[in-house]
This record gives sequence, C-alpha cells and structure tokens, in this order.
Amino acid sequence: MKHSRKLIFVCNGSDCKKEGAKKLYKELKELTDVPPLKGTCKFIKTKCMDMCKTAPNLIVGDHFCKSTTAEKVMAQVKKS
Repeated sequence: MKHSRKLIFVCNGSDCKKEGAKKLYKELKELTDVPPLKGTCKFIKTKCMDMCKTAPNLIVGDHFCKSTTAEKVMAQVKKS
C-alpha cells in the first residue's frame, strides 16, 4: 500500500516571490528529498493566495503558514 503524500502549496504570487518564496520552495524540496521524508511531500505552486502582507505564504496539509521560514515549515511537515 502506497503512503499518502503531504500536500504543500507554495504561493507563487509576485509579493511572495519578492519575499523569498522561490528560495524557500527550493530549500524545502531539498530538505524533503532525503530519508525519511523522501517521497512523502508533493509541492504545488499556486497563484496568489491574497495574503500578500504576510508573504511568503504556504499551506501544509490544512495548516496555513504565513511569513514563514524553512524551519517553521519543516516543523509543520513533521507534525502532520
């Protein structure tokens, strides 16, 4: 039986990009591409989430992460 993957939605709007969403996306992909997380996360780039003042924004499962860092997101990934 295949494990279900965690969905991580990464805002790709202009304000999020300016605040480092592109770098954050790359960093998270690298951090989740090693055991035991390898293959457990699916990243989806989205259009603007309309929360520009709190950029960069991500959604991990059903948890909204605003003004976030890779460390905060990874803690949420490991929690869920």
